[in-house]
Amino acid sequence: MSDIVAETVGLTRTFGTKTAVDNVDLKITKGSVYGLLGPNGSGKTTAMRMLTGLLKPSGGHAVVLGTRLPGNAEPLKRRIGYMTQGFTHYRDLTVLENLRFVADIHDLSAQDKHRRIDELLETYDLREQAHTLAGEMSGGQRQRLALAATILHRPELLFLDEPTSAVDPESRRSFWEQLFDLVEGGTTMIVSTHLMDEAERCHRIAILDRGRKRADGVPRELMERIAGRVIEVSGPDLRPVSRKLTAGPGILSVAQIGARLRVLVSDGTDDPRGAVDALVRGFADTTTQPTRPNLEDVFVLATRDQGA
Repeated sequence: MSDIVAETVGLTRTFGTKTAVDNVDLKITKGSVYGLLGPNGSGKTTAMRMLTGLLKPSGGHAVVLGTRLPGNAEPLKRRIGYMTQGFTHYRDLTVLENLRFVADIHDLSAQDKHRRIDELLETYDLREQAHTLAGEMSGGQRQRLALAATILHRPELLFLDEPTSAVDPESRRSFWEQLFDLVEGGTTMIVSTHLMDEAERCHRIAILDRGRKRADGVPRELMERIAGRVIEVSGPDLRPVSRKLTAGPGILSVAQIGARLRVLVSDGTDDPRGAVDALVRGFADTTTQPTRPNLEDVFVLATRDQGA
């Protein structure tokens, strides 16, 4: 059997004169976390909605778990889970009532419903909140409830749209550990995010910008491809240095990180560090040093000057 659980070919969606997703090709393998990285408006949610069968493409097609889309998406309903960005469960129901409602939607037997809900309450540390109204819970607790409800019917493929946008860093870390527990059990995930550190957690990512796929690959490999092109600048007075660098030839971006500048140099520059040295010459006590690229550097490079 194929290891490909979802694939798109020329996937496109327009809304009037606006193209939200533009001729996107994706390939997602079984048992992986595939990230869709991009800013708001980049087409991530629209792409997800087409992959779940909730939205019909304007062009191209997708094959998800053997089902070709657009077409009959009904067979997918019991095999996928979709966790939207906002909390969509009933705030005036308790945790237990919400989970029972979802179990009924999926036609679980009484015995399986009781056993599965009990398992999820324990796994996602919700037992103490079982009789708490969802609307009275913290963001992290609601997130755990949403995940529990999304996987209650044991889906093979999960779609998670900006799943940690409203929680604190500790809850985010815990949430990702829970996701990898699911991956260990064989679940495949497609996760949208605008957070670079989250994208680095994915096995593979696609960078989307203005509806188009700008890059695709393993995060570590994408970063390695631009090794040597990121220069760190240190000095006592960095604001004028930053302005000088920003206006310099071959400089794609300059970002201040505390007491340092992070400078991304274009691919056509033979000696990136030498180019930066030449621009900062004359600024007292200013030093340069090549540094390891990060995913933000990859994103800047992939999306810069690509056109609308």
